[in-house]
Amino acid sequence: MSMKAIEFEATYKDGAIIVPDNLKNSFGSSSFRVIVLQQEKQLKTFDGKNLTPMIDTTGFKFDREEAHER
Repeated sequence: MSMKAIEFEATYKDGAIIVPDNLKNSFGSSSFRVIVLQQEKQLKTFDGKNLTPMIDTTGFKFDREEAHER
């Protein structure tokens, strides 16, 4: 048995998945398998631009070897 994949975005309302109008005739009377992937709210990602330092590190030199000695 072979399967054909059809991907589309849909909404769920009153117990039914609303199939887009342009795909309603694609399924015919055949049986098919449904896999639902629900979109989650996307979290904002940090872009590194709007960060205010808590302390002034101007003139500070980090020495890795000195840090390992501690």
